[in-house]
Amino acid sequence: MDNLLSEGLTLMVFGMGFVFVFLTLLVITTSLMSKLATKYAPAPAVKVSPKRSTPSTGGAAQAGANNDELIAVMTAAIHKYRS
Repeated sequence: MDNLLSEGLTLMVFGMGFVFVFLTLLVITTSLMSKLATKYAPAPAVKVSPKRSTPSTGGAAQAGANNDELIAVMTAAIHKYRS
């Protein structure tokens, strides 16, 4: 009985040690690859969109119309989902 318990504990220690070493190597490798990717990858090009001029009086009405359309679309989607 004592031999079986000893073998079980040995197997547990080796198994947990293997998992610990594997996860440690995984973290190190992932960190290294992240540093290499940020060092050698080109920076993404930033797109600058021109600002649109909106009339000050029509801005609130336009936002209200967009909200009404958005509410109608969401209501239709919910109705379709529930049916």
